[in-house]
This record gives sequence, structure tokens and C-alpha cells, in this order.
Amino acid sequence: MSWLQIKIAVSPEHAEPFEDLLLEAGCAAVTFQDAEDNPIFEPDLGTTPLWQNTVVTGLFSADYDLEATLSMIHARIPDLVPNGEPIPKATAEILEDKDWERAWMDMYHPMQFGKRLWVCPSWRDVPDPCAVNLMLDPGLAFGTGTHPTTALCLEWLDQVDFEGLQVIDYGCGSGILGIASLLLGAKHVMAVDIDPQALIATQDNLERNQLDPARLTTYLPEHLPSVNADILIANILAGPLIQLKPTFASLLNSGGKLLLSGLLDTQANEIRSAYQDTFNIEEIISKDNWIRMVATRR
Repeated sequence: MSWLQIKIAVSPEHAEPFEDLLLEAGCAAVTFQDAEDNPIFEPDLGTTPLWQNTVVTGLFSADYDLEATLSMIHARIPDLVPNGEPIPKATAEILEDKDWERAWMDMYHPMQFGKRLWVCPSWRDVPDPCAVNLMLDPGLAFGTGTHPTTALCLEWLDQVDFEGLQVIDYGCGSGILGIASLLLGAKHVMAVDIDPQALIATQDNLERNQLDPARLTTYLPEHLPSVNADILIANILAGPLIQLKPTFASLLNSGGKLLLSGLLDTQANEIRSAYQDTFNIEEIISKDNWIRMVATRR
């Protein structure tokens, strides 16, 4: 069926009241979008930042009386804006019927990283049955291979001889990097994330790839035991990476490899400065304004 969308452009401090207004009007879902395509690269931990010009969108089923709903919303808007501020206007549009599941599935296709490794959605045939094929469906946790930081990590992993190695995937998200390590020959992976949903997604993707569940264990950070890993992967953000440097140093064997990503080009010097007293920085590679850093524990 078709859907109706009602959009209101507001400042971030007014987004929540307008979300409540759209829900009160009967919408099925509310989303926040940036009106000017300005990215938020690194929000503070525990926050949900919004843009200076935020579009609040309510999705309504097609059987709603659009004229009456708009009238109700316009009547309430002045009550939500302080005196003297511009009064935003609600606009409506029809969202035509579409096979959204099929459109979503068509977005994802097998991707090659390096010489051996492919990441493939489960609903598509693998291009090379003889390759190392990681079966992964987009889900609730970050990590499908489409983001440059994940691609940079996968390309490095493809070059590594993992035979017999212990790996830590810190900030595992979907588990893509840890599972890739297992498929490439790692002995065992410890997958760590602050989000319990990520740990569930990682276990689901481990099962999807028909790997021995004993080869990967998941942990919240506070439950991670003290280990001596051969490789530690952390594709997260610059702030946490700097804070976690002592933790990473304690978890890696002398001579162990550290792979960091989730970083912008402009953050390279800051990360280098934070790590160079304990690690030998071997490379910093850039892709689409994002970087990976590879270092060795002294």
C-alpha cells in the first residue's frame, strides 16, 4: 500500500517535541534526517546528536485523512516554538507503494577484499566458490563491508597468515572482522562490544558461516578476561581508541599486531601520538578520507 509522509524542519532542541506531536497525530514511525547533508562523525558516548537543521518525518498509513491531520499539526505547532522564533511548516507527500524488502536486498551484492576474501549476502550466489566467502546479511549491528573503515580492515586481514593465532575483535559490531579472521585461519577470536545486540549479531553471523561456535566467544568489555592475543582489531572511533590504548597494550603479546580504524585522515597524528610510546607504527593507509593504522606491540 501507499504511505503518507509529513515532514517538519526544526532546530535540534525542538526535535523531540515535534516527534511527540507526530506520534500524537497517529504516525507509525518517526525519523530524524539532516536537511543539509552535514555528517556527525563522532558523537559523545551515550548521546544522540542531531543536526542544526533537522527534518522530523512522520510516516502515516494511506487511510489517514491527510487534510485533517495537517490541520491538527499546524494548529499545535505554535505551542511548541518559543515566542519570536520562526514557525516551521509541515509538508506532506505520498510515498508510493514499493517492494521495500526487494529494493533493500538489491542494494547489497558480493564484495571482494584483497585477493582471497569475499563478503556475500546470503540471498546471492558467491562469485568464486573457491574463495574465502564470508556470508553476512545487513542487520542491526554495524559492519557489512560497505563502509571504507571496514573495507580497509578487511583488505589488511586478507594479507595476514592467521594460522594458529588468537585474535581480539574489539568493537565487533556484526562480527565481520572477527569472523573473517576465523575464515582466514585464526585459531580463536574474542569478540567484544558495549552493545549486547552486537554480540547477538556476531553469534548469528558465526552460525550463518557454519563455524565451530567454540572458536569465537563474545564479551562485554567489563567481562573480557586478561589474555595475550596475537592480533587486536579495533574499528571504532578516535576518542575511545585513545582511551583504550593501555587496555590494548595489556592484551597484546610483545610483537603482536594492532589494527585500528574508524578514523578520519585528520585524526591520524593524534592517534599516532597516543600509541607511539608503546607501539611501532608500521603503516597508515587512507581510503575516502578514512584511515587504518597498523602497529606492532613493543
